[in-house]
Formats: sequence, structure tokens, C-alpha cells
Amino acid sequence: MAGILVAVFWAILVSFIALVLVRLAQTLKAATKLVADVTEQAVPLLADASATVRSAHTQLARVDSIAADVQEVTANASALSSTVSSAFGGPLVKVAAFGYGVRRAIGRKGAPAEPEVFRGRTVGKKLPSARRGGRRTRGKG
Repeated sequence: MAGILVAVFWAILVSFIALVLVRLAQTLKAATKLVADVTEQAVPLLADASATVRSAHTQLARVDSIAADVQEVTANASALSSTVSSAFGGPLVKVAAFGYGVRRAIGRKGAPAEPEVFRGRTVGKKLPSARRGGRRTRGKG
């Protein structure tokens, strides 16, 4: 009887191990198929990604070239602006001041002389002097 029990026990154990091995084989087969499918799809994806990276690198080189050109144009524009400012700024201010003075002179030619107020002081009109007995007024025309 003991021999039969041991034999049944060994039969159940071998059946269980065989079942586990069959399931393990199925799992390994599915994993192998999955790895093969992923490899088939990953290789073209990696090739596309590599081409995209190369294209982006080319575009970045172009953008870098454009940025360098823009920086050079900006420096040239700044230099031109300072040159024009130094060359024409002083003479233009003088011509504008001269034109303003001529217009003022022509505008006042026929008009009676009025006192001009400059920073709170009257210019062009004599103020009463303290020596002559008058009161001194400052800034009031």
C-alpha cells in the first residue's frame, strides 16, 4: 500500500510539473513572438527617428546661420545709426535752431516787443530798480 501511495504521489507531482512546463513553454513562445514583433516595428521607427534627428540638425544649422546673419545686420544697422547720428545730428540741430530763430524773428518783425518769460524771470523788460525808489519784483511781468 505504501508503494501505491508513493507511486500516486509521484504521478501527481510529475503531472503538476509537466503542466507547469507546458505553460512555461507557451509563455516563452508568446514572449519570443512579442520580441520579434517589437523588433520588426522598432527598426523602422529608429530609422525614421534617426532621419528626423538628421533633418532637425540640418534645420538648426540653417537657423544658426540665419541668426548669425541677423546679428551681423543688427551690428551694421547700429553702426550706421551712430554714424548718421554723428554726421547729421549736430548740423541738423543747428539748422533747426536757425530755422526756429528765423521764424521767431520774422514773426516779431511787425509785432510790438513783448517781454519774454524765461524760467520765471522776465527778459526784455526793465524792472524797477531799488535805487530809483521802486519796489523790486522778480518774476512778475
